[in-house]
Amino acid sequence: MIVRFLLILSCSVSGYFIAFSYYGFPRSLVGLFSGLLIALFVIQIEQAIRKISLRTIFGGVVGVIVGLFIAFLLAYGLSFVSNIMERQQVVPWIYALLTGIMGYLGLVVGSKKMEEFPVFGFGSTRESGDCKLLDTSVIIDGRIADICDTGFIEGKLVVPRFVLDELQHIADSSDAMKRSRGRRGLDILNRMQKSSGVSIEVAEQDFPRIKGVDAKLVALAKERDGKIITNDYNLNKVAELQGVKILSVNELANALKPVVLPGEVMTVKIIKEGKEPGQGVAYLDDGTMIVVDDGQKYQGANVEILVTSVLQTTAGRMIFSELKDVALEKNLPC
Repeated sequence: MIVRFLLILSCSVSGYFIAFSYYGFPRSLVGLFSGLLIALFVIQIEQAIRKISLRTIFGGVVGVIVGLFIAFLLAYGLSFVSNIMERQQVVPWIYALLTGIMGYLGLVVGSKKMEEFPVFGFGSTRESGDCKLLDTSVIIDGRIADICDTGFIEGKLVVPRFVLDELQHIADSSDAMKRSRGRRGLDILNRMQKSSGVSIEVAEQDFPRIKGVDAKLVALAKERDGKIITNDYNLNKVAELQGVKILSVNELANALKPVVLPGEVMTVKIIKEGKEPGQGVAYLDDGTMIVVDDGQKYQGANVEILVTSVLQTTAGRMIFSELKDVALEKNLPC
C-alpha cells in the first residue's frame, strides 16, 4: 500500500508540474488528474500481471520479439517480390498490418507454448510431470509437513494463489474454530518453507471463469500435468474422473498402519462404551478404533484383548475383539 501511495503521489505531482511549466496554474490541475489516472492505470496493470505466471510473461515477450522480427523479414521480402512497396503512402500501413498480425501471433503462441521449451527451467515442471499441488484440506491437516520432514516427499510443492486466498479467508473468519484452522494452515506453510527437503512455489495462475477452489485446482493440475495432494474425499473422486492423479494422505496413513491379525493379543485401555450393550471402545496410537465385547465394565482400565476380526473400509480400519480371559473360556485360539 505504501509503494502504491508513493506511485500515485509521484505521478500526480509530476503531472501537475509538467502541465504548470507549459500552461500555468489553472490548467496544471489537468496534469494533476492525468498523473493520478496514469498511476491508477499502472496499478491495474500490476494487479493483472500478478495473476500471470512468470513463465507466461517470459513466453509472451519472447513471442512478440520473434513475431516482430518475422514481420520485418516479410516486409523486407515484399519489397523484392511485389511493387506494392513502391507506393510510399501505403508502406506504413503494410508495416503496421504485418507488425500487428505477427506480434499478436507471437504473443499468443509464446505465452501458450513456452512451457514446452525448458529454457531457463521454465518448462521443467511440465516436462517432468512431477508437479505436486497442495489443496486447503491437506495444508490445514498438517501431516504433509511431517511427511516432508521424513524425506518421503522431495522437490517442489505448488500452492496455488487461490488456495492461499482461501486459507487467508478462513484465518480471518469470525468463527473461532475456522479461524484457528486457517491460522494453523498458514503456520504449516511457514514451517514447510523453512524445511530443507522441499521448496514451496506459489502459482499465480487463476481461472476466472471457473467457480470453486476444487475445480480450479483440478484445472491447474491438468494444465501442469501434475498431481494433487489432498485429504478431501470428494475432490479425490472428482479429480480421478477427470484423469488427474491424486496423492491421498489418508490412504498413505492407512497403508502405514501396523498389520493386526485375528488371534493376536494386545493390551488396550477402554475409553468409552460402544453402541451395543456391554461393548467397550479403545483406540490404538494411530487412531484405529477397537470394539471390545463385554468391555464396558472395564472403562478407564487397561485390559488384555484377543482380536477376532478386522474390518477395512474406505473410512479406515476397525478391529473387533474380546477380552482375553473370555476368549480362553470359549477355547478360542490364543
